[in-house]
This record gives sequence, C-alpha cells and structure tokens, in this order.
Amino acid sequence: MASKRDYYEVLGVSKSASADELKKAYRQKARKHHPDVDKSADAEEKFKEINEAYQVLSDPNKKSAYDQFGHAAFEPGGGFGGAGAGAGQGGFRTYNWTGNPQDFGFDFGGFQDPFDIFEAVFGERSPFGRAARLPRYVINLKFEEAINGVTKQVEIGGKKQTIKIPAGVDSGSEIRFSNFIIVCQVEPSRKFARRGQDIVTEKEITFTQAALGTTAEIETIYGPVTIRIPAGTQPGTQIRLRAKGVIRPSGRGQGDHYVIMRLKIPTKLSRHQKDLLEELEESF
Repeated sequence: MASKRDYYEVLGVSKSASADELKKAYRQKARKHHPDVDKSADAEEKFKEINEAYQVLSDPNKKSAYDQFGHAAFEPGGGFGGAGAGAGQGGFRTYNWTGNPQDFGFDFGGFQDPFDIFEAVFGERSPFGRAARLPRYVINLKFEEAINGVTKQVEIGGKKQTIKIPAGVDSGSEIRFSNFIIVCQVEPSRKFARRGQDIVTEKEITFTQAALGTTAEIETIYGPVTIRIPAGTQPGTQIRLRAKGVIRPSGRGQGDHYVIMRLKIPTKLSRHQKDLLEELEESF
C-alpha cells in the first residue's frame, strides 16, 4: 500500500502557513480536483486526500499532533488522543488508544459527500455540492420567451413533464427542479441587445433633430413609447427609460431600457442643401 503524502505537500503550503493561507490553498485545490470538475481517473482519491489534509491542518489540536507524530498520530495506538501514555524507543511517545479516526470527526476510509465541509469552513453554500451532481438539460428559448416567461413541455429521462420558465432568464441561467437542472439557451433578438437585465437599442437622428430637439417613437420589449430628445443632443448620448427593461427572475426589481443616439449623416446633398450648411457653418 502506498504511503500517505505529507499533508502540507498535499495542500502546497509550508508548515508555517497561517489559517487563511490553509483555507485559500484548500479552496483552490478542492475546486480543481472535485470529481464533478476533474474528470481524471484519480480525481476522487485526490479530493479525498485534500479533504483529509485540510481537516487535520485546520484544527489546531490535530495539527499539533500531526506536526509531532505525523500520520501515526491518527492510527490505532498512535499519538493523538487516548490515555495511558508511555515512552517508546528513541523517546517516541506512544498511547494505548484503540479508537477509530472517525471518533475525532473525520472519515479517512470513505469519500465524504463533496464539500459538506465547505459550508462549515467558508460559511457559504458550496458551488460544487449536491446541485452540481444533478443532471442538466439545455432548453432553447426564443428571446420573447426568456423575457416574458413561458411554460414548456419537455422530456426528461423518457418522461414528459411540464416546466415553467420564469420571466427574465438569460443564456446560462439555471433553474433547479427536484431532480434535475434546466440550463437556458436564449436566441438573440434582431431588435434588442441585452445587457444583464437592461435592454439597449439605437436611434438614428438627423443633424437638425439633434441640434433642435425632437420627439421619437421607441420600440421597447413592452411596446412602443414616445420619448423627447432634447436640443443639443450629442452622438452617443444614452436616454434612460426607467423600468422598461427585463424583470428579474426572482420577481424583485426590473432593468431599464437605454436608447443610444446615433447621428445620421447624409451622403448626398443637393446644391441648395450644401449652400444652407455652408451658410450655417459661417454663422458659428
């Protein structure tokens, strides 16, 4: 049986590493070698090894025992826990403890549920927990379906099911059901550009409209609205239409619609038009 690797080597840290350094190293290693991410044949063993190393080194008492006795500290008759201590050969201190490593809150023999430790250590939900192991199915949605929400008939595991897609989802949005996850893939719109929960469109205006101001009808995802374009509007100006964007899937809040002004420059001018522009230029 292959000997265990040094725990510090497993996490890639020095013996003087701080608690924060241990946590950072564990986070990086565990994410990299989680079996749902690392598809190599030995991913599970690596993840077990990383979990084991962190459980020991993150606990001051276990770390102290490991620094003094190495892996032997957690073997039956080893140096961690128990009573009836006596001096062994060469001054090596042994204990007559006959318990199991599990008694100290860790299981070195079996693979722990991925990142159950994550929440306890980092105080947040694991990004690689049980949801990561649920089967994922991609669903294609039209732009309007993603904006307004839709009910779809799908086939999951050979069974037809009715699922509800909430309004406001985007490409990459994941919707978790009891035993599967739906990943949304949204078809782009020819009329609207989406920026998160905001909608962006462009409006062409002439030089005189930009200079004098005007009104214009703008198409939004909820229908046409009339806006006022103020005099002196510069190319690239963005006019914000509040709460005319996409509803958040949670139902809390809504994006805006931004209209970007583009200046339409004529490519052909009559002689009279040229004269008028030249006269205008001279007046500045």
